[in-house]
Formats: sequence, C-alpha cells, structure tokens
Amino acid sequence: MKLQVPFIQLPITFDAAALLAEVSAIEESAWRGRTSRDDGNSALTLITTEGDPASDALSGRMRPTPWLERCPYLGQVLEAIGATWGRARLMRLNGQAEVKAHVDINYYWRERMRVHVPIVTTPGVRFQCGDAEINMGAGECWIFDTWRRHRVLNEGSAQRIHLVADTVGGERFWDLLSEGRAPGQAYHGEWRPRLHPAVAGKQAKLDFEQVNAPAVMSPWEVREHMVFLLGECVADPRLGAIQAALLRFSRRWQALWACHGEDAAGRPRYQALLDATRRELLGLGADRIDLRNDVGFWHALNSHVFDMALSDESRPAQTDVHGQPEVHAGAVVVPEPAAPKRSGVSSSRVGPALERPVFIVSPPRSGSTLLFETLAGAPQVYTIGDESHQLIEGVDGLSPAQRDYHSNQLGADDATLAVVQELQSRFRNALRDREGRVPERESAVRMLEKTPKNALRIPFLKAVFPDAKFIYLHRDPRQVWGSMIDGWMSGRFRMYTLPGWQGPTWSFLLTPGWQALNGQPLGEIVARQWETATRIMLDDLQALPADDWASIDYGRFLADPQGEALRLSAWAGWPWDRELGARLPLSRYTLSQPDPDKWRRHAAEIEPRLAQWRATLDRAARAAGL
Repeated sequence: MKLQVPFIQLPITFDAAALLAEVSAIEESAWRGRTSRDDGNSALTLITTEGDPASDALSGRMRPTPWLERCPYLGQVLEAIGATWGRARLMRLNGQAEVKAHVDINYYWRERMRVHVPIVTTPGVRFQCGDAEINMGAGECWIFDTWRRHRVLNEGSAQRIHLVADTVGGERFWDLLSEGRAPGQAYHGEWRPRLHPAVAGKQAKLDFEQVNAPAVMSPWEVREHMVFLLGECVADPRLGAIQAALLRFSRRWQALWACHGEDAAGRPRYQALLDATRRELLGLGADRIDLRNDVGFWHALNSHVFDMALSDESRPAQTDVHGQPEVHAGAVVVPEPAAPKRSGVSSSRVGPALERPVFIVSPPRSGSTLLFETLAGAPQVYTIGDESHQLIEGVDGLSPAQRDYHSNQLGADDATLAVVQELQSRFRNALRDREGRVPERESAVRMLEKTPKNALRIPFLKAVFPDAKFIYLHRDPRQVWGSMIDGWMSGRFRMYTLPGWQGPTWSFLLTPGWQALNGQPLGEIVARQWETATRIMLDDLQALPADDWASIDYGRFLADPQGEALRLSAWAGWPWDRELGARLPLSRYTLSQPDPDKWRRHAAEIEPRLAQWRATLDRAARAAGL
C-alpha cells in the first residue's frame, strides 16, 4: 500500500524472546524457500488460503495454518494489533543474504499494509524503502510503503526472523496507526510504546479475510485504480489520449455493470470490452509509460484492473510476486506480473522481436558473471540485468519442484507452444540496455543472457529461440571446483531443499543423478556436479551447427579482455565501442579476492578426483581450444 512516508512505527511492542521460543519449537522442515532460487530467504506460513501450509495464493478464504495454532503468543500479537488478517508468515533471512529490491505491484497489496514484528535481528539488518533506511528493533511493530522500491540486507552473520502479516486494517489497528511515528519526523508528545507480554493459556480471537478479489470489479473500484495509477505516471505526451481511452472504458464498464452486475450472462460482454480496451491502449503507447516507482504503467494497470476486473475460474490463483524476478536497484528490472492471466489474453507488454539471442553457458563459478557484465556493455545489447532463475522456473511446469526434483535439465520436448510464448514474453518484457532503456516495441533486438543452470537446457533454449547462439565458457576445473566448494560453504548459493537429501542445502544447479551423492563428501558432490553439467553441455553444444556456438577460456579472457570482447562481439554480430583496461572490476558474485591458486586450500578434496574425471576435463579443454 502506498503511504505518505516510507516507514511508520506503531506504539506497541512484544516479547521477542517469548516469540522466538515458540518459533524455535517448530521443526526445520516447516520452512520453505521463498523462491526456487532460495539464496538464504525462507518462510514459514502462518495464515494462508484455507490454512494450507504450502499455499502461496493471494486470493481466497484466509485461515490459520497448523503452525500458527501451535504458537499462541504469535496469535496474541496479531490480536493485539487488532486487524482483519490476510496472509501472514515468518520470514527468515540468512546472514550475508538479501531480499533484492522490488516493488509490490500485485492487486492484493494495493490496499493492504504489511506489518513487520522483528523476532530475531541485529544492527547489521538494513531495511531500505525509497530513499529511507532503518533497522527495526526486536519486538517492535512497523509498517512500510510497499509501493516504493524496497530491499532488505542482512550484513551480519546471524539469521533475521520477522513476523510479516498483510492487512486491510481494523478498528484497533487504525487507532495504533494514528499514534504511530515516522523516523526522521517530529513526534508530538513522549514516545512510549506499550508492551504486550505473552498471556499463558490465552487463545487469540482473530478476524481473517473471507473476500479479497472481485467476481466482477465494480465501476467505482475500476475508477479508483485508474485515477491512482494516472496520478503516479511520469509526464508523457501520450497520457492525454490514454486518459481519455480509460474514461471511455470506465463509462462503458459502468453501463455493463448496471445491466448485468455479477450475473454470469454478462461475462462475454465484459470480456469483449476488456480485450478491446487493451488493444486500444497498446495502440496509444500505454506500454511505454513509466511510473515514478520505476514500474511500467501497463504492467501495473494490468495487475490492478484488467487481470482482476473479471474473475475466471480457469486462471491460476493470484500468487506472491516474490516468486518472480524482482525490480533490481540500479538495473530496474521490472518483474513479470504475478497477478493471474486469462486464458488466451496476455497482460504482458507487446515486446520487441528477439533476434539471435546469445546465451553464455558454463558450469557455476566459471566466471560467467564477469564475462556477462563485460559483454553487456556493448551498444545495442539488451539483458534482463541478472540471471533468469525465476524467469524460467516461474513458467508453469518448468521448476524442479513440479518435475519431482529430477534436475534443472530441460529438453526440446519441454518447449510447448504455451511455454515458448510465455518465456519469450517474459524475456522481452524484462530487457534493458546498458543505459537502462527499454527497446522499442516494434524493433528487433539482440539479447545476452547467462545462467549456469542453462548448461543443462541448451536443446530447450534452442527450441524456444531457434536462432539462438551460445558461448561456452571454460575455466580451469580446479579453480571452479574450489570456488564451488567455497560457494556451498558460504550458504549464498542455496537453491533447493531436496526430498530425502541428508547433506547441506543443495547449492548451484541441480544435476541429474543428484540422489547418488547423498551422504558423499562435499568435494565429491562438487566434482560430480561439474562433470555432469559439463558432459551434458558439451554433448548438446557439439550437436549444434558449428556456427551456432563459440568458446572462450577464462584465463585468456583475463589476459586480454579487450581482444576477447572484440572477438566475441564480431562473432555475435554486434558492435563494440569500449576500451577495457588490463584489469577488469570484480563481478557481483565474487566471494573473495581472485587468486588462481586459491583452489589449493581445498587441494585434498580436489586432486584425488582429477584423474577420475580426466576424460571430461580434457574434452572441456579441447572444446575451448586449449
């Protein structure tokens, strides 16, 4: 919900130690990664649709999960705040992890506030919202402006745990809010938050949402959303015609509402008006208008109005935007709409044609981020700004969880027509060039992408993008294995909580046959990850026409970054206009200062396994021209 200030603290506090005692009694298996990437960000559900602990839906009857029923003081906290509750969760963030910068654009959060009560926190936890930054103290109670771009950084070593609950408010809540204070602003009177301790044996009485999505949106709500979004637009000469088109739409919608209301007989007429208005607005350039919070107007209009104005039982339930690509600080990568879409009607912005997209493929920790960040500096090259974990795995049927956790491997048969259309749209809508500009809607653009999991997806990507080209990045396997061991140990690259897995949380790409590694030492896990990924990748690359892929060795790239950037740009067919220095800056995922001999810290785990995988090591070197 949009607020007048970034943060407001409510005048109420709770016993964080008592809350932690309840939370600690819940088994670890109850926690789930918030995204399939799960890089230190996990959740335990407290209030969900029908109380289903596995539900991520944002619409439906909200009920307590068994976990909330086991935590009486958590219930008392919610009761003391005095609101009608929607989704509620415990949110856990590992040390040295972050919640990336994003905007909550979903319909669900248009009129809902998010309440935070820190249970475990340290001074190193920084909550950023807009231009403001605070550290929420343990037991305090806060709300913040979800319409602004926000981000959480845990720069300490301890986990952070917050109670996070969404609400439209309530009588006691509004009283508390009227007495709240905003950091940095004058507060009249003495600030004395009231402590609500745990009461033994007390069972909280809570109000839960029963209705949170319209069957047919009323004309008054339609107008409210449109007026709000138009007021948030960056000035643009196209807005006059767009506003006039939206006014005509709202008047026609009201006429249909007066005739049909929520009667099913009116649905074809409602749907025809929605489809015609979408086409008209796209023709007027509505997909090129920006909002002041760096989200596209078209994206928000679809989320708030067109995707929600008419219910559709065939569409998937509204789900959490955090499972989708986030809005990143600086790069401003706008997420795909998490609001539901109607069958046959796309809410995505009509995007440019992707011409000969280039995918960098390699095992993890091979230096692909540095190569990607370097080549992304070419003019006329567009990227999604980061790796495409959620962009791909967010497509229905493509995540490992939906495939019995077989692996990240995808083949040409997985590229159904629906998947191809959805994935192409997702990539197009997220593209930005080196200056942060979106491509022209009708233009053909060159896209560069890198995600280590794509080493297992080459036939799939070739089916989705038939003219795709690939750059194979090779690096000394000893350096790669050493860096992968460091990555597993750091906890920064955790991906999946796997069924039956007894080792540390699975990090990096999920390779076929991972089950055989259960109980193996980390050196064996990493060597097998690399070998499996490399073997599959080289098999798939060498099955392509020779012109469809090129190779580069990481050591040669570091020795001559300018020459290698020019060579690969000429091969890809895009210009290069930068002069690179002899030493490149560190990439964003660097764990420690680069050193070619750093792998020797793990020599006892690496050297005994080199002979075992010598055939694949030699094959990888030959493919890179070594």
